[in-house]
Amino acid sequence: MNSILKELGIEHENYGACSSANQWWSSQEGGLLESVNPSTGEVIAGVYQATEEDYERIVEASTVAFKSFRKVPAPIRGQLVREMADALREKKDALGSLVSLEMGKIKAEGDGEVQEMIDIADFAVGQSRMLYGKTMHSERPDHRMYEQWHPLGSIGVISAFNFPVAVWAWNAFIAAICGDTTIWKPSSTAPLCAIAVQNICNTVMERNGYSGIFSIVIGQGSIIGEKMINDGRLPLISFTGSTAMGRHVSSTVSSRFGKTILELGGNNAIIIDETANLDLAIPAVAFGAVGTAGQRCTSTRRIIVHKSIQEEFIKRLLHAYKQVNIGDPLKNGSLMGPLVNKNAVSDFLNAIESVKKSGGEILCGGTKIEGQGNYVTPAIVKAKNEWDIVQTETFAPILYVISYDTLEDAVEIHNNVPQGLSSSMFTTNVGSAEYFLSHRGSDCGIANINIGTSGAEIGGAFGGEKETGGGRESGSDAWKQYMRRQTNTLNWSTELPLAQGISFDLNE
Repeated sequence: MNSILKELGIEHENYGACSSANQWWSSQEGGLLESVNPSTGEVIAGVYQATEEDYERIVEASTVAFKSFRKVPAPIRGQLVREMADALREKKDALGSLVSLEMGKIKAEGDGEVQEMIDIADFAVGQSRMLYGKTMHSERPDHRMYEQWHPLGSIGVISAFNFPVAVWAWNAFIAAICGDTTIWKPSSTAPLCAIAVQNICNTVMERNGYSGIFSIVIGQGSIIGEKMINDGRLPLISFTGSTAMGRHVSSTVSSRFGKTILELGGNNAIIIDETANLDLAIPAVAFGAVGTAGQRCTSTRRIIVHKSIQEEFIKRLLHAYKQVNIGDPLKNGSLMGPLVNKNAVSDFLNAIESVKKSGGEILCGGTKIEGQGNYVTPAIVKAKNEWDIVQTETFAPILYVISYDTLEDAVEIHNNVPQGLSSSMFTTNVGSAEYFLSHRGSDCGIANINIGTSGAEIGGAFGGEKETGGGRESGSDAWKQYMRRQTNTLNWSTELPLAQGISFDLNE
């Protein structure tokens, strides 16, 4: 553990909580936040949380840096992000290990998360040369009409524990090539991952003569988070978290006419029709439900399976679950690590009790594993979609199996939840696949055929509908959210023709 921390520049027992350049600071007045290893319950290190005064210092540095950074040509800004990608490649193994150590996902997933950071950086470098605007035809002679995009300012990013580094990169690297600076409030559950990333940022910024492009403030949501969402100096807040908290963020930011990117709850389902290739479907379902111990916003939570193959599907899925090794996420062979903390374990057990009270049949799992760490056994449950517990996202490895008769029934069940993030269907029927992807099919922001609900690629815009928030991050044209659109008309004639042919002559 110590070697991992040392390689990432975390060499103190208690760390400062703020940085916008190659230094760290914070007073001790904000209180000590302890990072706990979910596999053992042991304290890894402590961080002194930021105060309101620390926050003001960071915002001032970030806004000053923005005024200079926005002048830098976008392709040059892209070179800064390219160097970030190179630095992350050098630290991939150590940073991936720290993600596993502090958050609890297995080593392969920790490394995969860092790879997502590298991938989005590479994407952003290319995007830095493609911040295109449109040219339109003016209705007035000898006029040129076009649109262009300008940087917004200092962007606030509030991230969640389950992807402690990648979601920041989705936002920060795209924002950087757009000319914005970023202030990051990471999850209090995984502060060391954020400190490690900021150390990398500081090294790259210093080497290129920058400061304040990437900044971090670690602190309580009730203090630092509230300051950010109420701060008119931050024109955009990107928030990842619960739907309940997302409502508060949305209403607060919109009341000051700020913008939000909201990535909230998911209740993701996979439809398995009677023609599905189960050799593909079973591993996709197992990974989607068990990967990251069910703590992904894209985790598979519901299986909607045709009644004619339900028993065969369940039999094969139970066999797959028996092969899931639960244990130390840093140990080779582990396929599922612990839940993030004791509260998550309680939520899991409470959900299982709700299932029992509703009349659900628990086919496997649903218990806490005794001993140190927050380990549980992943559950498969026969359920009904209308149950309150099924309608609610439980951030844990519980998979609800629901049967259906017709494709129309399956889609209705699929869409009949408040959330709308990721969805999938396994079928070899082209017509069924097209129906699922059409306007009559999935109402989610992501819809897949013959792959699972997890593992979205960075090239596509990531996000969902309904109570998932409607935000989009990462690829496609998500960069536009970090900029402001401006329409321009240039009159290069010697006359002043008015729009719509209006005559307004004031000459004598």
